Amino acid sequence: MSQGTLFIVSAPSGAGKTSLVRELIESLDGIQVSVSHTTRAKREGEVNGVNYHFTDVAEFEAMIARGEFLNMPTSLITTTAPRVRQ
Repeated sequence: MSQGTLFIVSAPSGAGKTSLVRELIESLDGIQVSVSHTTRAKREGEVNGVNYHFTDVAEFEAMIARGEFLNMPTSLITTTAPRVRQ
């Protein structure tokens, strides 16, 4: 497996994370986005699998039990390990 550099973009809602990531994808070769899982409701205009993987609480907790997340979530939003390890 080849090694890359992991960039984590984290900021409050409305701070411009999506705009920043969009610019990075458009201007740099080899950049990929890992889409996080969340149990919150989908907002207008959001697309499942693009903005987030919208997951119900039971499935989210089952994914935790199966060890599928890269990090141990402190809230019900996190990233799966296989996508980052690709």
